Amino acid sequence: MITISFLLSLAIFLIIGMSSLLKSRNTQEDYLVAGKSIPAWLAGLSAVATNNSGFMFIGMIGLTYATGLSSIWLMIGWVVGDLLASFYILRPLHAASRSKKIHSYGGLLSHWNGDNNFHLRRLIGVLTVMFLSIYAAAQLKAGSKATEVLMDWEPSWGILIGAIIVLLYSAAGGLRASIWTDAAQSLVMLIGMAMLIVGGFELAGGWDAALIKMANVNVHYLAWFPDTDTLGIFLFILGWLFGGIAVFGQPHIVVRFICLDNAKDINRMRCYYYGWFTLFYGATIAVGLLSRIAFPEQAGFDAELALPTMAMRVLPEPLVGLVLAALFAATLSTADSLILSCSASVTRDFTKRPGMLHSLWAAKLTTASVLSIAVIIALTGAESVFALVLDAWGLLGSAFTPLVLLLALGKRVHQTLAISMIVIGVASFLLWQQLGFGGLIYTVAPGILAGLLTYFVGRFWFPSVPK
Repeated sequence: MITISFLLSLAIFLIIGMSSLLKSRNTQEDYLVAGKSIPAWLAGLSAVATNNSGFMFIGMIGLTYATGLSSIWLMIGWVVGDLLASFYILRPLHAASRSKKIHSYGGLLSHWNGDNNFHLRRLIGVLTVMFLSIYAAAQLKAGSKATEVLMDWEPSWGILIGAIIVLLYSAAGGLRASIWTDAAQSLVMLIGMAMLIVGGFELAGGWDAALIKMANVNVHYLAWFPDTDTLGIFLFILGWLFGGIAVFGQPHIVVRFICLDNAKDINRMRCYYYGWFTLFYGATIAVGLLSRIAFPEQAGFDAELALPTMAMRVLPEPLVGLVLAALFAATLSTADSLILSCSASVTRDFTKRPGMLHSLWAAKLTTASVLSIAVIIALTGAESVFALVLDAWGLLGSAFTPLVLLLALGKRVHQTLAISMIVIGVASFLLWQQLGFGGLIYTVAPGILAGLLTYFVGRFWFPSVPK
């Protein structure tokens, strides 16, 4: 019954994505940026879904299962950092994206002030393809977690089936297909998470009994802060604050803001975005805590299997299939957003003049090619979903967030200086990681700060920007 429910639910999500073909205008612009005509509620909901799906439902629940309530600071720091950055960046970003020349993240940053910084655009394109391919691989691995628990499949089968589904509806409707499936799976996942929370408390014997059992896991499990000194706690929270700020360095999320149809709806979109964001994060923390008392940690247990295992423990079989299908679809809709952002970079950022790469078929073939690379990474990489997502997110944030912030504040950044900021931001992230300092503070923080420092030092060598 679970398998039938899973497959039927997955088929519905696939149909929703492929039905976007009915609104397709058969142009590359429509394929890559949905004609820049998405309403506020859909843009906000889709941005949350593509921001968090595999990371939140697999990685975040797994982190909470393993570490306890202190994981809440990841949520608080991330949401607050994202919100603060949006007040400075969102309106200028949307205004800059209205140009007909802009169909990619690289196009947005290189043409922000009407300039034509081709070398900057090409570098952004290369890094986008590299880092988003890793990110997409993480989403495919996250989806395979559901099929591994549900049907006892090898993870490779879940990855391959997920890739085929992504290819089908990406080829059909492009970004619009991704946005529509984002909305459908988000609604189902929120309802599913609510049912898991209710079922978890019932299984534990009620609210009071659940809290007692959580407190008995270990002395730190319900502590609000990690078991470290005051400086460590401060750096822990600060790192996740920078993690939230780094949202504007993520091409697959920024494209949702580009797609918003009307600048007057930015505040409305912000309400949808942060409202859903907080609901989802709160639900994942609750499910992670309840999972730990429903099935205590055992040697060899993969904490990232907590959600599907919890679903099978507390829900009736038809609902288990529905929730796990929504989880699978959630990871796939994020994966195809990442792949489509790569397609936009390859077809728009690597050549100076319009040509064959600017065709719709070129975009679709590029989608298939980049998806193949992501599948290979997912099949061969041993890292957890949580680690893969944080690495890709941090690299993108370190590379691009400082430049986006400065452009949004009205600074005109010389192309050479912008390239230097990106290179030094990425190098700082990798060096900090290599030195083993990632445990002190999330590595995106030194990456972003290094990029900003590069600007303030480098502007003395590049005081003016050629028109």
